[in-house]
Amino acid sequence: MDARERAMRRASELALEYLNGVNERHVGARTDAASLAEQLGGPLPDEGQDPEAVVEQMARVLDPGLVASAGPRYFGFVVGGSLPAAAGADWLTGAWSQNAVLHALSPAAAAAELVAAAWMLDLLGLPPNAGVGFPTGAGLGNAVGLAAARHAVLGKAGWDVEAQGLFGAPEIRVVVGDDAHSTVLTALQYLGLGRERVVRIPADDQGRMRAELLPEALDQGVPTIVCIQAGNVNSGAFDPADAVADAVSAHPNAWLHVDGAFGLWANVSPDLRHLVAGVGRADSWATDAHKWLNVGYDCGFVAVRDAAAQRAAMSARAPYLMQDHDQRDGWEYVLDSSRRARGFVVYAALRSLGRNGVQAMVERCCRLARRMAERLAGAEGFEILNDVVLNQVLVRFTPRDGGDADAFTREVMTRVQDEGEAWMGGTTWRGMGAMRISVSNWSTTEADIDRTAAAILKAAGR
Repeated sequence: MDARERAMRRASELALEYLNGVNERHVGARTDAASLAEQLGGPLPDEGQDPEAVVEQMARVLDPGLVASAGPRYFGFVVGGSLPAAAGADWLTGAWSQNAVLHALSPAAAAAELVAAAWMLDLLGLPPNAGVGFPTGAGLGNAVGLAAARHAVLGKAGWDVEAQGLFGAPEIRVVVGDDAHSTVLTALQYLGLGRERVVRIPADDQGRMRAELLPEALDQGVPTIVCIQAGNVNSGAFDPADAVADAVSAHPNAWLHVDGAFGLWANVSPDLRHLVAGVGRADSWATDAHKWLNVGYDCGFVAVRDAAAQRAAMSARAPYLMQDHDQRDGWEYVLDSSRRARGFVVYAALRSLGRNGVQAMVERCCRLARRMAERLAGAEGFEILNDVVLNQVLVRFTPRDGGDADAFTREVMTRVQDEGEAWMGGTTWRGMGAMRISVSNWSTTEADIDRTAAAILKAAGR
């Protein structure tokens, strides 16, 4: 008991020390995994070490390999930080060590998921009776939604896919936009539907599915799943959900899934809600809480209009499971069984922010993204490649001598990363190299945007 208390108190001290300095630390890592592993590793010792000493060693050795993604100037991916209440709840979750698989294992975890699920459905404008699960992230949320879709469309065709598998099953046509996120394709790979067998609908210059071409891809005699995107991973653009839903609703056996890893959060803002018009007409939705809700890793969210289809697709049976049909058993809604009780941190984040706080956080990030674009757009040789409709900014740099813009863009990005003032990633957009800036951290301020823009200008020699 004494060893546990000393280890946890020391971990708390070291964690607060890190967080108190995260705003000013070098944003990127200062070493690589191989170098750190040399210090951490070696032969497994025969005898164990004092828990407090283990905690201290980890904090000391691993510090140079930490990326300050919890800080306000990390823009590399759509990576939120961790709200104070969420971070506190995360520590409690670790201490409580609750398994959210069954109500019998933790009525507390089940209760938190019930409340958090209802609040999330309300915020995102989704059906209040939808089935809800808390997977590791939107990637596995896509897999859950598409598994429910597979169950439903094959069920209408007279095939029980959970019992009979896919051997001999009716063919399923899967339709995606040309800019579909890789996790959608990976989910199809998991489900035996094939990442290369999809029908791709061309996208416009912002990455939006050209919905007018969709009806030509829908075979009325084939079970069909259509996937759209709310928030393009590069540009932030949204597929036209209303137009797509119109086409899908005319099909006798089709399902509409929305990959909304961060874009679904536009629904919380009256000023942004037009971007997700029609999204509520879909059959399933996936998003992340560890992105824009800033709950820390790992926590996703999936909702399925037909909760029975979701539970059937996720079904597992064993006499020892102590199923409680009158209570929430978390394993019925996600792919993983034994798992961390993610509902605790979602509840804490939503309770601490309230509806107005979530709206303010999303709107602030979008406003800061526009500020970043404005700071950079006027500089010589700087080009903003996307319409900044959400929290994403794509920037391309051309050298004064008219040389290779792709190489120069990579060079500018590397200089900024090496300097440590900020961190952002790269991408390829419409065949052009670009710096990708994602603004999604609750603690980012106007001063952080201006400081980062200055660092980019300096790195480009402007």
